[in-house]
Amino acid sequence: MPIVLPEDPFHRRLHHIGPGGLTSETAQTGGMRRRAAISGATVGSSRLWMGQTHVAPATVSANHHHGDSETAIYVVSGNPSFVFADIEGEEPVEVRINAKPGDYIFVPPFVPHREENPDPDLEAIVVIARSTQDAIVVNLDDLTWTGPVLTSR
Repeated sequence: MPIVLPEDPFHRRLHHIGPGGLTSETAQTGGMRRRAAISGATVGSSRLWMGQTHVAPATVSANHHHGDSETAIYVVSGNPSFVFADIEGEEPVEVRINAKPGDYIFVPPFVPHREENPDPDLEAIVVIARSTQDAIVVNLDDLTWTGPVLTSR
């Protein structure tokens, strides 16, 4: 006879998502392929999104930001670059972070950026974790987007 656990916060099931269980039913940016593993749609997550991003060889993504979501990135393979505009000086300066496997990148909320894969032969794969259940992606014309005036909550 199977054990039936009560539906309370302490007795819910864990979810296992293997590589074949990732879905491309998530927000996309040109030049990249995002695949969701943990999300509201896949496992009922309410405050977290996690998945993979694949950046093809010799590819530059569109400029974008992730709304009010914090984004953590772990480089699995390849040597992707993460590009943003430093607007604190007199003129905006494009800054490039060249990453390698084992590196972590943190992208604060609303920061315009893009991913690049300069390698002509090797795909770059990164694992992404976000502080929202959905993969918020706002595609932009350029990195100097300043967005709407934000108020504190």
